[in-house]
Amino acid sequence: MNLAVVLQAIVTMLWVVVVGLIVLAVVRASRSQKVGALSTTILVLAVSAVVLTTVSAGLFFIQPEERGVVISAVAPKGYREQALQPGLNWIVPFLENVVTYKISRQTYTMSIASSEGQIQGDDSITARTSDGQEVFVDASVIFAVDPDQVVTVHIEWQDRYAEELVRPLTRGVIRDAISQYGVEEVYSTNRLEMTQSILTALSLKLKDNGLLMIDFVLRNITFSPEYAASVEQKQISEQQAQQAKLVVEQRKQEAEQARQVAQGLADAAVIKAKGEAEARLVQAGAEAQALSTIAAAVVDNPDLLSYLYILKINPNIQVMMIPDNVPYLLPLPTMGPPAPVSTESSLLPTPTPTPTPTPQ
Repeated sequence: MNLAVVLQAIVTMLWVVVVGLIVLAVVRASRSQKVGALSTTILVLAVSAVVLTTVSAGLFFIQPEERGVVISAVAPKGYREQALQPGLNWIVPFLENVVTYKISRQTYTMSIASSEGQIQGDDSITARTSDGQEVFVDASVIFAVDPDQVVTVHIEWQDRYAEELVRPLTRGVIRDAISQYGVEEVYSTNRLEMTQSILTALSLKLKDNGLLMIDFVLRNITFSPEYAASVEQKQISEQQAQQAKLVVEQRKQEAEQARQVAQGLADAAVIKAKGEAEARLVQAGAEAQALSTIAAAVVDNPDLLSYLYILKINPNIQVMMIPDNVPYLLPLPTMGPPAPVSTESSLLPTPTPTPTPTPQ
C-alpha cells in the first residue's frame, strides 16, 4: 500500500474535522456558550493537521515502472541530478515537486489505416527508392525511456518525446534507408537487410536522446497504383513465361521419349538383322558342307546326279513321258541304249490319275 496516499487521506480527514470544529465553536460562541475545551481541541487537531500535511508533502511514492524527476527550489540547478527510484522517497516539503516518467515499453505506430496509429488518418511514411519509385510504409517503433537518462529526457523533451522525437526521427531514417535500395529490393530481396539498417540507425539516434530502442517493425509497404498495376502485369507475364517453359520442357520430354522409342526399334532391327545374317551364315555353311558331301559322294557314285536331278524336277513324279527324238538331259553312263519304242512315244509309268467327280 502507498503510505503517502494513506497519509494524505488522513490529513484530508483531519482538516475536515478541524473545519467542522471551528464552525461548531463559532456557533456556540454566537450563542454565548463556553468554547474553551472546544478551542483547545481545535488547536491540537490543527497543529496535528499541519504537521501531517507537512510530512505527507515530503513523501512521494514511485511505482516500479516509473522514475521521478525532482524539481527543486533549493538545488543549485533547479533539479536533482539523480532521478527518484521505485519506492517511498523523501523530498523537501513545499519546495520540491516530482515529475514521473514511465520507463516501461511504449509503441509508436505510423499507419495508412486511420484507426491504427497515434495520429488519426493516413500517417504512413512516403519515400522514394533509388530508382525513383514512390512507396508508402507502415511502421511501428517499440522503445522505452532509459532509466539512467530520465532527467535528460525531462530537460530536453519533457513529455513531448514521442511526438517530437520518435516520430520525426523514425520517418527520416526510413526515408534515408529506402533511398538506398531499388523498388524490387525494398519489397522482396533486401527487405530484411533494409529493416535491420533502419533498426541500427534509429537505435543510435534515440540513444543520443535518452531513449532505448527495443524493436522496429516494418508493418507494410504499398506502392502507387501505376506501379502496382505494372507489378501485377509483370507477374502475369512471368507466369505465362513459366507456363510456356513448362510446355517446351514437356515437348522436349515427348521428343526424347519418341527418340528413345525409335532408337529401341532401330536397335531391335539391327539385332534382328544380325541374327538373320548369322542364320544365313550358318545355313550357307551347312549348305556348303552338304555340297562338299554330295561332291564327295558323286565321285564315288556318278549316277547320284541323275537321281538328284529327278528329285529336283518333282519329288512326287513317278512316271515321265519322254519323246523319242529328245535325248535325255543328263548322260546316264551306266545305262545302255534305249529300248525300241513305238514311233509315237515311249511310255513310262505315270501317276495314278485322280478320278474326276461326276456332276450330280
